[in-house]
Parts: sequence; C-alpha cells; structure tokens
Amino acid sequence: MTDSTRTVRRASMVSLGVLTGVNLLNYLDRYVVSALLPALQRAPMGLDDFQLGTLMSAFLIVYLLTAPIFGRLGDRGSRTRPIAIGVLIWSLATGLSGLAHNYLQLLGARAVVGIGEAAYGTIAPALLADYFLPRTRGRAFAVFNMAIPVGAALGYIVGGIVLVHYGWHAAFYVAGIPGLVLAAWIWRLPDPPRGALDTDDVAVAAGAGMALGVKPGSWRVYARLLRQRPYLLTVLGYAAYTFAVGGLAVWMPTFLEQVRGVSTAQATEGFGAIVVVTGFLGTFAGGWLGDYWLKFSRQAYLWMSGWVTLLAVPATYLALTASSPTVFYCALVVAELLLFMSTGPINTAIVNLVSPTERACAVALSIFVMHALGDAISPTIIGGVSDATSLGKAVLIVPFVVVVSGALWLLAARSDARAVAALGPAS
Repeated sequence: MTDSTRTVRRASMVSLGVLTGVNLLNYLDRYVVSALLPALQRAPMGLDDFQLGTLMSAFLIVYLLTAPIFGRLGDRGSRTRPIAIGVLIWSLATGLSGLAHNYLQLLGARAVVGIGEAAYGTIAPALLADYFLPRTRGRAFAVFNMAIPVGAALGYIVGGIVLVHYGWHAAFYVAGIPGLVLAAWIWRLPDPPRGALDTDDVAVAAGAGMALGVKPGSWRVYARLLRQRPYLLTVLGYAAYTFAVGGLAVWMPTFLEQVRGVSTAQATEGFGAIVVVTGFLGTFAGGWLGDYWLKFSRQAYLWMSGWVTLLAVPATYLALTASSPTVFYCALVVAELLLFMSTGPINTAIVNLVSPTERACAVALSIFVMHALGDAISPTIIGGVSDATSLGKAVLIVPFVVVVSGALWLLAARSDARAVAALGPAS
C-alpha cells in the first residue's frame, strides 16, 4: 500500500467517523422526544396522545418537504457545506425546544429541526458513497447506519436519565449542544469527485442520464427516478418499513409503561438497551452479509433485506401480544435484530441503483416518499387509533406493514434482475 493510498484511506475513515457521529446525534435528537412523552402528558403541558404524535410528524413533514431542495444542492455543488449548515440549524432548534412553554412553541421548534436534518440526511449518503469502493460500500453504510439504533437508543436512555434528574427541558439542551462542534468539523471534510470510485457500468448509467438531457441537480431527475421500477419499489418498501419501525419507536416506551406496567425509567432505559445491542449487531451483520452476497448477485442487498424483514414478522407480532415478560422481551430482541439487518443494505441499494451524479436526489426522493408514507404519519395514526381504542390494539398495525415492506423489497430485487438481464452482458 503506497503512502498516497494510505492517506486516501485514512481520510475516508475519518470522514466515515465524523458522518457516523453526526448520524448518531441525528437520531439521538430525533428520539429523545419519545423518552419525554409521559412527562409532556403531565402538567403544565398536558398534551394528549394525538398532540404527542404530531411532535414527530411536524418534524418529519418539514424534513420531507425540504429534502428535495437539498437533494438538488447536493448534486450540483459542495456537499460538506450544506451538511455543516444543516447540523448547525437543527442543533440550535433542538436547544430552542427546551425553552418552549406551550404546545405551539414546542411544535414549531421541532418543525425547524426538520430543515437542518434534511440537509444532512439527503447529502451525507451521497458523500459517503464516494469515499468507498462498491465492494466495501455495504460495510461502510453499515457502520454509518449503526448510528441509527445506537443514537435512537441513546435518545431514550439520555432522555430518560436527564428527565428523571433535571426535567424534560434539560434533555433538549443535552441533545443539541454537541451538534455545534460537529458542524464546524464537517465544514473541513474533503468532498471527493462524484463517481470516482465506481465501476464502469455505473459510469455508463451516469452517461445515459446525461444523454437524455437530465442534468445533475435538475428537477427532472426526480421524475426520471420515479420511472425506474426497481428504485421505486425499493423506496416504497422503505416507506412501509419506516412506517412500522418509526411508529413503534415513538410509542414503545409509552406502550411498555401503559400496557405492560413498566416504570418510566425501565421503559426508556430498558428498551434503549435492547435497541443498542440489537441495532449494533443487526446492522453490522446485515452490512457484512450484504457485501459477501454481492459476490453472487447484484441484487444481494435487496434479496437479503426482503427475506430478513419477512422473518421478523412473527417475532414482531409476538412482542406486541405476549403477556409473559420473558416471551415479550425475547420476541422483541429477535424482531429488532432482524429488522435492523436491512438498514445498511437497503441504503446501499438506493445509492447503487442510480448514477453517481444523481445520488443526493435519489436519497432526497427516498426520504420524501418513505417519510410521507411512513413515520410522518404513523405516530399520529397510532396515537389516533389509541385514543379511539387502546394503545395495545393500535400498535398491531405494525406487523402488517412489516409484511408489506419485505414483499416490496423482494419485488424490487426481481425487477432489477430482469432489467439487468434485458440489458445483456456488460461490454
């Protein structure tokens, strides 16, 4: 290995570390709210289940509406600077959440968080893809996406601990301050050429897009992506997955407290611990297996994601219906482990299904679709059904939607395999 190669590799690993750290903070900030829901139900806020659901929905609605704008910016110019500015915005908005005195102030602050996270969420995966070769990209995305369960779990744990000792206002301050430091660090990250590490077939796909007159960062890119059947099926499957996982993540601590009779501290910290362990192991295993099976099938990430998601259905249902704590917790561990295995592979599949010059737009469109049809509405829907019936019945929506997710990913794999076969062998 030459000194130049070592330097490039070191820069890639440092960049992966920084982006992963920001991703962890991203999800800590997002799910710290879940740990605070029981406190926000009490005086002086006194919010009902529907209002609690809208706190997550408001953030996600703004997030998905601004994502296409940042997707265009990410494919046209600098990628590190919009990310840094976005991290700064969401960190400041999180701090403002802790200063809220009523529902509307809290709702507004959480909505502004969506602007900052849209900049990061759309551009960071496109930037990350250009740091690594395709054969190692799945593992890189697995590391990047391990921050999702760990960050979400830390949101429950940190939120729960700070809530007990210092109150819910302080929990928002703790979640917001680290982002100010990371924003300055991201500003200095290298921005490698788009597609420099991709294989020839990806470069050909990029040239085909340009030949059709679709320039990078154009609004027409979104229309063209929607006509790509494998990409569209993948994103719709991700939307179903996000509906299920996002809705469950928001309501699980409250479910444990109200339906299972677990204390607030045990509900937040116990569920957080399960998410950390299963998320870390499941995401790592999924990324490694995806890269391994890529040797045998171009659609390996999609096939694996589809099958492990379907395997998670029985465990998910049992975790939400079993009365025995032993059965419930064992089923929950299995369900979370299997669901997290698809996190890295499915995000890698999204950037691999499109050309390097369209990746930020592809991620932006996937964010728009998966949140618009997923966790932007699932917390509110589950909250509304809970108000009408009970929370125990409302969460049973989740296993059904998990089935839809797995099935769509298998269809996406089959569709892409047929599309590749129709093109014939690469020249």
